[in-house]
Amino acid sequence: MAATDAGWLVIGLGNPGRDYADNRHNVGFMVVDELASRLGSSPGAFRSKFGSELLSLDVRGQRVHLQKPQEFMNVSGGPVQRAMAFFRIPLAQVLVIHDEIDLPFLRLQVKIGGGHGGHNGLRSISQAIGPDYLRLRFGVGRPAGPGHGDSRERVTGHVLGSFSRAEREELSVALARACDAVELILERGATSAMNAFNRDTRAKDTLESTKEAAKPEGKPGVPTKAKE
Repeated sequence: MAATDAGWLVIGLGNPGRDYADNRHNVGFMVVDELASRLGSSPGAFRSKFGSELLSLDVRGQRVHLQKPQEFMNVSGGPVQRAMAFFRIPLAQVLVIHDEIDLPFLRLQVKIGGGHGGHNGLRSISQAIGPDYLRLRFGVGRPAGPGHGDSRERVTGHVLGSFSRAEREELSVALARACDAVELILERGATSAMNAFNRDTRAKDTLESTKEAAKPEGKPGVPTKAKE
């Protein structure tokens, strides 16, 4: 995927406010904050714009806009559409980072387009701009323990709950790997990132090693209350 001069819009999904900051549903915010730090900025550098927190950076010759919508998860589409229109970002260069209950914790998956799978943030964005944007799915798993793990109440409680103590011990590694995936998408495109991450369940490779894995074989060296 060749990038245009318009740059990229990289959106992390979550709910605003301290009450939700550590929720699994806010892992998109966490990845974007980690990415800002990696790129030499900080969460404090974001500015309010388009109903979101926004930070624009130059990354290896490309303009990259990091966005955290602040109008709650189930109305994320409005801020995304406004930012996309203002910066004239093509749909192929919109990347949404979100929690995914259908992947186990630590699993990452890069995907181009598709349905919303019951995720209200994706539902809202797809209604606003269409479904054919890139996604980075960050696995948070399904509820553990007795009961019906697929019930709406248990799933809602799971995604609006905080990571477990065991998960928190590995979360920094998972966030770093998600940033690796974003950087690979920006530099080499979605297909390279898929090759590097989609077949890997718990790899802890550095960005350089994932770039090597992405190379083709035999050749030298992308409301009013919290909503689920």
